[in-house]
Amino acid sequence: MTTDKFIKFAIFFAVTAVALGALGAHALKEVLTESQLHSFEAGVRYQLFHALALLVLALNAKKFNQHLKKSLTLMIAGICLFSFSIYLLSIREAVGISLSFLGPITPIGGLLLISAWLVLFFSIKKQG
Repeated sequence: MTTDKFIKFAIFFAVTAVALGALGAHALKEVLTESQLHSFEAGVRYQLFHALALLVLALNAKKFNQHLKKSLTLMIAGICLFSFSIYLLSIREAVGISLSFLGPITPIGGLLLISAWLVLFFSIKKQG
């Protein structure tokens, strides 16, 4: 995947995080329990934080070695599995659909995000 595609993913995730945050703060506030809303907001926070990380990293790709792409790919997968499973699990009662099978997906997404940061640690180019 090219740096431009990572930048586009970052922008997409940032836009959808802001939109979902607004949805949660306004429309879902009346529909979800406090606990569900808190979970939904956690998904938004993680998505936005990682979208910004993706953007900054992709814009500074020259400071990293070939492992950066692995890190960014893991981050994209982690965002999708972690945040989007939280969104769906948070609204499942409100929409009346059983999505409990998504429960194990959230920690897998979290592990992918942690892995992305660990790979990033080993992606920094040595100066000298």
